[in-house]
Amino acid sequence: MSSVPPDHPVSPSFCDVAIIGGGPAGLMAAEVAAQAGVAVRVFDAMPSLGRKFLLAGRGGLNLTHSEPEPRFLARFGAREPQLAPLLRRFGARELRAWADELGARTFVGSSGRVFPADMKAAPLLRAWLRRLHALGVRWHVRHRFAGWAGDGALLLATPGGEARVAARAVVLALGGASWPRLGSDAAWVPVLAARDVAVAPLKSANCGFDVRGPGGLPGWSPFFAERHAGQPLKTVALRCEGFERRGEFVVTATGVEGSLIYAASALLRDAIEARGEATLHLDLLPDRTAEQVRAAVLHPRGARSVASHLKGRLGLQGVKMALLHEQLGREGVHDGARLAAAIKALPLTLAAARPLAEAISTAGGVRFDGLDAGLMLRRLPGVFCAGEMLDWEAPTGGYLLTACMATGRAAGQGAVRWIEAGRAI
Repeated sequence: MSSVPPDHPVSPSFCDVAIIGGGPAGLMAAEVAAQAGVAVRVFDAMPSLGRKFLLAGRGGLNLTHSEPEPRFLARFGAREPQLAPLLRRFGARELRAWADELGARTFVGSSGRVFPADMKAAPLLRAWLRRLHALGVRWHVRHRFAGWAGDGALLLATPGGEARVAARAVVLALGGASWPRLGSDAAWVPVLAARDVAVAPLKSANCGFDVRGPGGLPGWSPFFAERHAGQPLKTVALRCEGFERRGEFVVTATGVEGSLIYAASALLRDAIEARGEATLHLDLLPDRTAEQVRAAVLHPRGARSVASHLKGRLGLQGVKMALLHEQLGREGVHDGARLAAAIKALPLTLAAARPLAEAISTAGGVRFDGLDAGLMLRRLPGVFCAGEMLDWEAPTGGYLLTACMATGRAAGQGAVRWIEAGRAI
């Protein structure tokens, strides 16, 4: 297998399209622009490209989702009207075909999520970079976006000092504010704000939460946190704010995180912002009816402890039993009617979303009303935006990556049209 093409350490002073950000959105913009025959350069602040893409794929690269298009598009909530046209042009089907062309044959998992056959991100990224190199794309790492000079040239901070690059069109694909150690640190926000570009506040998305514990104090009790942080709650159902779903999540030192929590995170975050807290209800035994649970709990237990009784009658034990003790206290656990009701609808109050740096993704960003249909900034003609720095969010499951690719493709195409229109004058 051939190696990844080399970085080009000396920044050019001019190019047709400058792509700022070497993640999926930026690389897709580079690909479509280069295929159109224009000279493309990619600049990234990190020592190598695609770092967040690689880390996201460590547990298996979830490329996209196989569900029907109407349901897929609905995952983008309030931003469906803006993203749907882009996703219809480059959605799940097109993304799978693109990956297949790069040699990463895909398959649909039992959950409907789509993965490369080998589950890995690195081979796909290497093949992608080889394709880009063959198209004439050149990239320059350790080049951090610093804005524009008075003459309109891009300013880039490098280990060797400031670099200035003139470009006919610019695509910004700088990410949000999640995982800043991988380059998405939102340093672009004040730069664009200084140019009167409207940016919706960045917020945690697909994130964990801190709980409000017994007595209203933040976090779990020390006893519960010490013994159960890191343990999964499996086969539970979560209800909140009109949302209901089965799944699993993990107890953390201060609260909760994991796939089921992420699925409801936007609703929970917005409820906390509106009311100062959010309450969800957990069904710890979703395969049992309330009547079955009540009958089992109230069945005479003789000399057995409550814990032994619930384990024998309902299979309830471990972190689930500990959570009941944490939320109900000793008196509540020994109140049969209250205990039975809590097993089917245990209230859990959340006090705050975890910080942006810990979130999987970011909500907020460059507002769509400040962009034209080709994702060009109305305030900065010739400058396009793509990826997570735009004001949208979606759950995990391949939706994030698909939309990043789709917006990157649209921004790259918009940049080419801008250049062609300029040449025609």
